[in-house]
Amino acid sequence: MGVKKLAILGSTGSIGKSTLEVVAAHRERFPVVSLAAARSVEELARQAALFQPQVLAVLDKEAADKLKTLLPPGLKAEVVYGPQGYLQAAAGCGADMVLSAMVGAAGLLPTYAAIKAGIDVALANKETLVAAGELVMAAARESGSAIVPVDSEHSAIYQSLMGNDPAGVRRLWLTASGGPFWSFTKEQLAGVTPEMALAHPTWSMGPKITIDSATLMNKGLEVIEAHWLFDRGYDDIKVVIHPQSVVHSLVEYVDGSFLAQLGLPDMKTPIAFALAHPQRLALDTPQLNLAQVARLSFEEPDLERFPALGLAFAAGREGGSAPAVMNAANEVAVGLFLRGSLTYGQITACVRAVLDEHQTHSLPSVAAVLEADRWARAQARAWAESHGGAA
Repeated sequence: MGVKKLAILGSTGSIGKSTLEVVAAHRERFPVVSLAAARSVEELARQAALFQPQVLAVLDKEAADKLKTLLPPGLKAEVVYGPQGYLQAAAGCGADMVLSAMVGAAGLLPTYAAIKAGIDVALANKETLVAAGELVMAAARESGSAIVPVDSEHSAIYQSLMGNDPAGVRRLWLTASGGPFWSFTKEQLAGVTPEMALAHPTWSMGPKITIDSATLMNKGLEVIEAHWLFDRGYDDIKVVIHPQSVVHSLVEYVDGSFLAQLGLPDMKTPIAFALAHPQRLALDTPQLNLAQVARLSFEEPDLERFPALGLAFAAGREGGSAPAVMNAANEVAVGLFLRGSLTYGQITACVRAVLDEHQTHSLPSVAAVLEADRWARAQARAWAESHGGAA
């Protein structure tokens, strides 16, 4: 097993912290050359002291100045900030692999830069492929960058495809826990609060992803990701509700066989697979006991109670700028919900309204992607203000 130098974008978030736990157990294999965060400078300083990166990137000058005061004496890390700082952390430090886990569209530019530079990417940032899938996959083909998914569902599909002829694949099946409100009626859903939505039944994730899981938008984003990662049409990508979160996803083959990847819900497993692929790392994580699990259940998603999933399928089929617009509007709406400015039901209503106002067009460049993103955010904030939410 060779040494692989890592750049970790989003190191202070849930995925970033789990990644550093994996790295800490295999330090000789994964030297950390850069860490990037937004404003969690205290946590970033602790990480820097432990992993001794060359570069630390943060959101702005204020965060950079504060970080400098927190770093231990003798640490020779360069502190950079803003979009250029993130680009340096991703593609300017000699990394062999970038772990892309920045939340939201902020992760697009540094991830794209790494791919253009031919650096392999362990991808946990959904927005990169949702907003700019065509550009990103074309860049990867041209540069030779390998994109290995970190999402548990896409990792499961990736593993279930290994060694098999893609021509023999009939469908991809993404499993969804259903979130905390799967059994709620429409009337109960109307009363959902941010505190209720942040209590996911099986996964420990950041707030934005947890809310997306509650609305099923997270699964919709994953459908669009799967389309790009595995080059499958939307009619060949299915979603099934699986509350136990043990079967992480499945591949259906033309002979009727289903191959699945199973495990307890722990993000360190797909992270470790992405970092070490095609090898596997020994992990000190809880082991799956099938007799204790006893029962695995599956059911169809309910698009009437959870319309975000249907919106995502429609935006994916529309293509062009539609997924980027949907993603940006959703990001704004979720943020406003977490602040108490929108209700749970208004999250999807806001996204639908922005999509209805949008004229879909092609996205020939990353600049065009970012412009579509900017337009959608402005539209979402305007919709929220007109419906009682302070944007």
